[in-house]
Amino acid sequence: MNHLTGVTELRNRYFLMRHGQSKANVAGIIVSSLARDAGGDYGLTDPGRDQVLASAAASGLGEDTVICSSPFARARQTAEITREHLGAPPVTTEDALRERYFGDWDGTATANYDKVWADDQAGRTGPGVEPAAEVLDRVTSLVAKLDAAHDSATVLLVSHGDALQILQAGFLGLDPANHRVLKHLETAEIREAIRART
Repeated sequence: MNHLTGVTELRNRYFLMRHGQSKANVAGIIVSSLARDAGGDYGLTDPGRDQVLASAAASGLGEDTVICSSPFARARQTAEITREHLGAPPVTTEDALRERYFGDWDGTATANYDKVWADDQAGRTGPGVEPAAEVLDRVTSLVAKLDAAHDSATVLLVSHGDALQILQAGFLGLDPANHRVLKHLETAEIREAIRART
């Protein structure tokens, strides 16, 4: 479910940040399970770290930014580089921001993303793939939780391409299956999440 449905106004500003270029991006491998990421082998590349620092410097975000991160290495490293640059409080790791699990495609070539996205739009779910609606449920539930915990805060959510695409759909009140119609975030990009006008 979309936990933002019926919420007319959020108390905080939310910014979305995709992790910087990762070793998995360069290798062209889908890394969507924490078990596969456990060794930390798929963290940021050196250019990815540079991307993150450049984005943080250009973001205009302040030292009071609340930063929440996916538990995956590439996102945690992105969040920590950003936090250090901003001088912000410690990063909170949130499981709700984890990568979408791509089931049988985990560990395979990134070309298989296209199959998942085609299934999304066709209303199907591939073998073991986390449905877009379930991703929507967890990411919007986190936003609702954060909105209850903070007031007039700036919140930065550091996560992954699909999770953030689906969260954008949630902010706009769109069917999560259609998340790929939205402009995707580039690696290390920071973008404010905008609600649909009612």
